[in-house]
Amino acid sequence: VQLQAFGGGLVQAGDYLRLSCAASGRSFSSYNVGWFRQAPGKEREFVAVITWSGGSTLYADSVKGRCTISRDNAKNTVYLQMDGLKAEDTAVYYCAATSLVLTKGPDKYHYWGQGTEVTVSS
Repeated sequence: VQLQAFGGGLVQAGDYLRLSCAASGRSFSSYNVGWFRQAPGKEREFVAVITWSGGSTLYADSVKGRCTISRDNAKNTVYLQMDGLKAEDTAVYYCAATSLVLTKGPDKYHYWGQGTEVTVSS
């Protein structure tokens, strides 16, 4: 499975963005997909994950209520809608795929896409 994240950009605090993770590979729909982010000087951190069917999701406390993860298996794409962006959301965002269910650890993800940068100005 190959993944590519896009949709980042420079926005103001309070704005919204929708990130997309496009995948190639016929088995994409069988993978759980997560979003992670890494701010300068910080470790990569979990943001959200969605199961292969889209039936279950899990969010980090820092984004709960402001972000929504969804997927369209027909389009081989997973989305991360981010509303009410804050300066602390500034980071490079990555999508990743795993066969494990609703896991937060980056080391549990088998496939990673290149990141897309999100910058939120306050």
